[in-house]
Amino acid sequence: MELYSTNKKSPNVNLKTAIFQGLPEDNGLFIPTAIPSMSKSFFNNIQQLSFQDIAFEVSKTLLSGEVNESSLLEIIKDAFDFNTPVIKLSDQQHVLELWHGPTCAFKDYGARFMSRLMGNFLINDRKEITILVATSGDTGGAVGYGFLNVEGIQVKILYPKGKVSEIQEKQLTTIGNNVTAIEIDGNFDDCQFLVKSAFLDKQISNKLNLTSANSINIARLIPQSFYYFHAYAQLKHNGRPLVCSVPSGNFGNLSGGLLAYKMGLPVEKFIAATNVNDIVPNYLKTGVFKPKPSKETISNAMDVGNPSNFPRILAILDQDEKVVRNLIQGYAFDDKATRQAIKQVYGDYQYLMCPHTAVAYLGLKEFMHQHDNKNYCGLILSTAHPAKFRDVVSQVIQKDVPLPEGLTQAYNKNSQVMKLSNKFEALKSYLMG
Repeated sequence: MELYSTNKKSPNVNLKTAIFQGLPEDNGLFIPTAIPSMSKSFFNNIQQLSFQDIAFEVSKTLLSGEVNESSLLEIIKDAFDFNTPVIKLSDQQHVLELWHGPTCAFKDYGARFMSRLMGNFLINDRKEITILVATSGDTGGAVGYGFLNVEGIQVKILYPKGKVSEIQEKQLTTIGNNVTAIEIDGNFDDCQFLVKSAFLDKQISNKLNLTSANSINIARLIPQSFYYFHAYAQLKHNGRPLVCSVPSGNFGNLSGGLLAYKMGLPVEKFIAATNVNDIVPNYLKTGVFKPKPSKETISNAMDVGNPSNFPRILAILDQDEKVVRNLIQGYAFDDKATRQAIKQVYGDYQYLMCPHTAVAYLGLKEFMHQHDNKNYCGLILSTAHPAKFRDVVSQVIQKDVPLPEGLTQAYNKNSQVMKLSNKFEALKSYLMG
């Protein structure tokens, strides 16, 4: 597997280099030089395959020559020991639940696969690395737990002060051991900027052997393609064209879907569903990508004003703007509409959605309204357990949302936090010290 930078000013690298380097030196993003297609026999038999079977076949095809098959199978068995069910709301509305992992968020897929893949590469290297990651909510907890006590790895998690939910903050600040939570006095875009700046700083990167576990790291993106294939396997009997509505912030989740699409997954349309941070929906309408300061919402993991994975979307689709804007439709919704959607779905189907999932529900609903002449099969990606946002969800449905066991354990622990300003000099001083 050979990878290039989306900025095309750095040399091509292999998978191991891309994973541990995190970002190319030219500040682009790594992307495969060629994306192979899955075989016809794979799709013919996909309904008989488990999630682990699908993950193994897809990763074996994509990572050919990088990891031996026996090691890859062990990585997959260990990383994905939880369910990924599709729940039917109606004939045209289905929910892909991606929150059955240990931190109750879809980030578990990428973090657990990446940690085990890194561990496999580090067995013979005998060196320490530092993972520096920015989180707008769920990434921090998933990465922290995914890399907890992995020998030779230190984890530093940057999160924006006052802009993650209470339980999200509890999760990422109570891990301890080789995991440090760093509260930044700013927003997520500030955290992401600090991470990128640290990677481009030679003094820091040389001292700490930096790598990232954000969705900017290719090892996070690859496993996010697996669950699209698995959802298709569960819905194939439906026989209708598949439309995937993806709650989108930094756009790693949608990039994973596009990777699956390029490998042959038959998706008719992708829906980029955002909150009021509508940079990509605006691009899809106007052809102009114009970042702007992020706005705070109840779907906080999507509060991103400059989506880092946008260049990957263009790269995966061969820089063809016409293809991008034809394949992907974007819709944006405010908090009022999001709350109404949570209430409506609970009332109509007795099904609870987190705010991010509700935004994806609204995206699919709007798409179906605009395309009522076609009988689509709609898939809503549900990215977090509703209890992770129980303050919002409980208020909307006027009922308490109980915490699952994993979240209860985090809630009862004491937090440990390093607090820094949003100035790069403060982060550099801390890391170098």
